[in-house]
Amino acid sequence: MVDSSLAHRASPWRALAHRNFVCFFVGHGLSLCGTWMQSMAQAWLVYRLTGSPLLLGVTEFLSRGPILLFAPLGGVLADRWPRHRLMILTQSLFMAQATALAALTLSGLVTIWWILGLALAQGLISALEVPTRQTFLTDLVPKRDIPSAIGMNSSIFNASRIIGPSIAGVVVSTAGEGYCFLVNAASFLIVLAGLALIRVKQTRSEHPAGALGLLREGLSYAWRTPHVRALLMLASLISIASMPYATLLPVFARDILRIGPDGLGWLMAATGAGALTAALLLARRSRIQELGTPIALSVAGFGVGLLALASSSILWVSLAALYAIGFGMVSSLAGCNTLLQSLAPDRMRGRIVSLYTTASLGLTVFSSLLAGSGATWFGAPVVVAAGGLLTIGAAAWFWSVLPAIRPHMHAYKLLPEDELPAT
Repeated sequence: MVDSSLAHRASPWRALAHRNFVCFFVGHGLSLCGTWMQSMAQAWLVYRLTGSPLLLGVTEFLSRGPILLFAPLGGVLADRWPRHRLMILTQSLFMAQATALAALTLSGLVTIWWILGLALAQGLISALEVPTRQTFLTDLVPKRDIPSAIGMNSSIFNASRIIGPSIAGVVVSTAGEGYCFLVNAASFLIVLAGLALIRVKQTRSEHPAGALGLLREGLSYAWRTPHVRALLMLASLISIASMPYATLLPVFARDILRIGPDGLGWLMAATGAGALTAALLLARRSRIQELGTPIALSVAGFGVGLLALASSSILWVSLAALYAIGFGMVSSLAGCNTLLQSLAPDRMRGRIVSLYTTASLGLTVFSSLLAGSGATWFGAPVVVAAGGLLTIGAAAWFWSVLPAIRPHMHAYKLLPEDELPAT
């Protein structure tokens, strides 16, 4: 029997009481360091080869666009097929993509067209992997520990955001981008080893409706359920208004702060530090019903941080602004994710998570293109400042709808303490 004491409930580490989660947490966490190394190195490589903010946006568009189009289908598959096997498949494909990018870069054959093609491949894989991974977390812990599992997963994601870019900045400066891609390819061996150690019941869910019927059912549930509709709308607003800053960080590093690839790593690490702080605070929560107000305040803080970044040409001010941005981003988006996963019916969780994935990641394709084109015409600070103002507006809107959705959140009841979510 899992310890059900009050101390256990309050502990942010309570998900680690479950062996399957530990295997996933360690393997995936180590692999994420390589993923962030690749992300930073790829952005620098694109800007070094082309000097174009627009092509930075196009690269992001291709790596996220398939999520917008195909993540709902990925959610249907996550509800119908064994998620453990889907995780093994997607991690293997990610390893192949990183290996190809490393081989091309180290051989000197890489061009912007190869980068764009492999970014598209990454986006197609992510359309299946992200909703599958988010839903797979709920297969590894009891329902009462879902907030801890999501918070801890977000913690390791953002700890790697600090470690990965910091290492990548040094590697890019001394050895080149290709070695970052090579490290990422090797890191997927670790996550695959962790997945091999996980023991979950491999079942295929039987749904009488076909894929389109399941998708319609998920969309109908999301639209008819007030808190789901509000949370998905908030995630969509954040994705479009707030996230362009991430695409433009190489511009801030090279042209505004003049700190080079090492400095870009520091900027990304500052965002990760704020995000990690927020994730650890989220993992401590045992009552998901109390998340509404913190989410609204976090979105407002996100917007203020963006305004500070846009107005800064001083490194320490920019680092402080990015810490606030990271904190607000994770507090708001991971908070939305926690509420959606905790409140969703088990049989529909994959589809609800896929809609959240579409809102929080897929819609960033528009923000990436807007960021690249807007920075080309008006400059990166103007684009980021406009996003900050819109983000503060999104916070005000969500605050105004909180009274209407709180009753639905408070109607939520946990499963019995020893009950595991269906697999």
